[in-house]
Amino acid sequence: MENRQLTNLRAAAENDVLSGPVVVGIVFAFAEKRLLKLSEKLKRETAMSVVEDHPARNPAAKIAAVVIFLLLALVALYALTDRMAPSSSRGIVSAHVVQIAPRVSGEVLRVHVADDAVVQAGEPLFSLDPRPLELAVQQAEANLISVTQNVDASGASLVAAQADVTQARAMLDTTRLQSERIFRLEERGLATTSQADAARGQMADAEARLTSAQANLASAKTQLGSQGTDNPSIAAAQAQLERAQYDLASATVLAPHFGVVTNVSLAQGQFVGAGNPALTFIDADAAWVTVDLRENQLQNVTAGDEAGLLFDAVPGRIYQGRVQSIAWGINPGRNVQGGLVVNQPANRWFEPPRRIPVRIELTGGMQEWPGNVRVGGKVNAVVFASGTGNPVAWLAKTLQRIQSFTSYLH
Repeated sequence: MENRQLTNLRAAAENDVLSGPVVVGIVFAFAEKRLLKLSEKLKRETAMSVVEDHPARNPAAKIAAVVIFLLLALVALYALTDRMAPSSSRGIVSAHVVQIAPRVSGEVLRVHVADDAVVQAGEPLFSLDPRPLELAVQQAEANLISVTQNVDASGASLVAAQADVTQARAMLDTTRLQSERIFRLEERGLATTSQADAARGQMADAEARLTSAQANLASAKTQLGSQGTDNPSIAAAQAQLERAQYDLASATVLAPHFGVVTNVSLAQGQFVGAGNPALTFIDADAAWVTVDLRENQLQNVTAGDEAGLLFDAVPGRIYQGRVQSIAWGINPGRNVQGGLVVNQPANRWFEPPRRIPVRIELTGGMQEWPGNVRVGGKVNAVVFASGTGNPVAWLAKTLQRIQSFTSYLH
């Protein structure tokens, strides 16, 4: 097209159709147009070469690399926290739970406590009808007097001395039970020295009373004479009387120590058999947190490690505790039939991990125990197996602190 225009222009110039200046203008216009086209073509070729030299990068590759790096970092952090600061949100508030049962059978005469009542050591819980037991004591006393009269002995003083021994022995047994409990709490730092000293004093006083009563009984037997004290009928009658007196003293069931009674379903007139649980008693002198940790979380956990405890009943506050002990065994749930272990078929791709109970107690003892926490309550626990002066422990503390505030919501 352009060549044709040049040919026509040349022919017109030769035929003098166009004047010189006009021809020159047309030539310049044509040349300018040609240069513009060449310039645009050169720009397109330059742009294409730049695109070929520097192709556009895909942003998905960067995103994938970042995601993989974050996943690897999270896996490494998870493994470190399991070894250096293992934690669990499945902790349970635990305490000694005792099923209180009477030593003798009888009809309930009176229930002294209400359900979920707080009781002190030695406070009466319920009483059985003492009339049958009193009759048994009277019968045993009459039997002893009859026997002693048959051997020409005075049984009145012997009966009184035997009653004093029985009462002193019962008091010593009760005092020893309470004192041994205080001594165990003292060894673990949960009871003060003054409490232990008071318990030792009570033990010494009870032992002295028993010794005095036994001396009086020995004196009464001496007055009876060597022939009478060796008489088997008198020995049998004395044992029968002591048993009857002990049963009468057991007609009123007392609280073994400071605690709470629950599940009280007794009513006046109800018959309770000896040894059958009548109510549940929760010990308030000792409580702890049981945390089930996986076996691979226990690699560095030892007794005495510090721990942070977050009770669901006390949101927003973290209590300090220490690992008291780690269980040495659990029941794997294997059944035995016909003397052989029952096979457990594998129906899972991955076997769930076994969890071992870890016992944690508050650092300040029972004085620091929150009053509104119940047995069986939920606890979040973090055990600082490698101490509290490392970045993993700092991170675990921070996460637990955040959880302490979110616990207000659930």
